[in-house]
Amino acid sequence: MTDINFYQLAARPLAAVLPRLLDKALAAGFRCVVRSNDADLLARLDAAIWTYDPASFLPHSVDGPFAFDQPILLTSEPADANAADLIAVVDGVLPGEPTHYKRVLYLFDGGDEAALDRARGHWRALKDRDGVTPVYWRESDDQRWEKAG
Repeated sequence: MTDINFYQLAARPLAAVLPRLLDKALAAGFRCVVRSNDADLLARLDAAIWTYDPASFLPHSVDGPFAFDQPILLTSEPADANAADLIAVVDGVLPGEPTHYKRVLYLFDGGDEAALDRARGHWRALKDRDGVTPVYWRESDDQRWEKAG
C-alpha cells in the first residue's frame, strides 16, 4: 500500500516546508528522492535543505557519482539512483507508477490556481485506485497541517 500525502501550502513556501518533511521521513527510516526537471528549483531546494535548521544535518546530494549512497537525492533523472521508498513531488508531475514507493509527498502552492487544479485532478484520479491511500493536508495561516480529505 502506498500512502500519498497531498500538502497544500499556504503560509510557507516549498523551500521552508520540504526540509522539515524530509527530516521526519529520514527519522522514520525512509530513503527519499526529490525529482524535478527544473534545475533552478533543485538548486534552491538544495540550499534550503543545507540551511533549514542550524542544529540539524540532512545528508543529501544533487545527482552525482555517489547518488546511491544518499538518503536524500535531488535529481532530474527518472531512475531511482538511491533506491528511494519515498518520493517528494515538487513540480506537479507524479511518478509513472506511484505504487513503486511506500510514500509519496505531493507538495503544491495553494495560491497557484493551475497547481491547485492539477493537484485536484491527481487526487480524483488516485482516491479510488487500488493500492494507494491518499490523504489531503491543508496548511493553516498559523502553519499547522489540517487534514482536509
